[in-house]
Amino acid sequence: MEVIIPQKIYGDRSGIEKLNKKLKSLLGDLDVKWRIAITKKQWVKIILQGEDSEISANLIREEFGEIPRSLSNVNVGDIFVGRLIDLGKVGYGVYVDIGILTPRPKDALLPLYWLKRTFEDKPVRQMIREFGWVDNLPVEVRIEKVERLAQEIEVYLTEKWIKKLKGWLTDKHDKLFIAGTISENVENALIQTGHSRDVRRIEELGLMETMLILKKGTHAPGIIKEIGPYIRAAKIGAIKFED
Repeated sequence: MEVIIPQKIYGDRSGIEKLNKKLKSLLGDLDVKWRIAITKKQWVKIILQGEDSEISANLIREEFGEIPRSLSNVNVGDIFVGRLIDLGKVGYGVYVDIGILTPRPKDALLPLYWLKRTFEDKPVRQMIREFGWVDNLPVEVRIEKVERLAQEIEVYLTEKWIKKLKGWLTDKHDKLFIAGTISENVENALIQTGHSRDVRRIEELGLMETMLILKKGTHAPGIIKEIGPYIRAAKIGAIKFED
């Protein structure tokens, strides 16, 4: 039995050990063995064996959720946590991987016309830069259109996520989005460089995605330069404010 959860492991792959600890805590008393594998698109597959496999699979779904896998499981109005992917490669929007693997892997499109209507009328690459977006950053999306024959999906960000993003863009605190290593490694990099005191809050966005909200007066570029060598496998994006 297997479950593919809406988390990805990539970068330095430190998420494997962290997830194993979470699974041990969740399934420790059950008669089950598990193995963590990674699908072609880096989604986490948990393979279960043992008498309590079915119970364990249900517990995992309850705790982490599950990707839709197939286009046939996706309907207008559904909400998924996807991952930004191939950022800046096209000018007509942003692609989001929501976990469609069959009949073939397919990403959903967050269209430019919607981004312009919701935020500002500017090129998509400029938005990506200003929003601090990096590949694999989690976003919550609602399915707006599904063309099964053409295998095309269009999504919008959910109201909750729009509110969150607009808050990040207006609160005057520089922010870092770090994708490709676990939050514990980010914290260690801050300690090693003496920059823990410059961080107002650390927020886990996913297994391998972390947001740092910096204190006012602390600027993202300086922190990136300092902590970057400690988390080389990670990609870092930033929301920056001028004093």
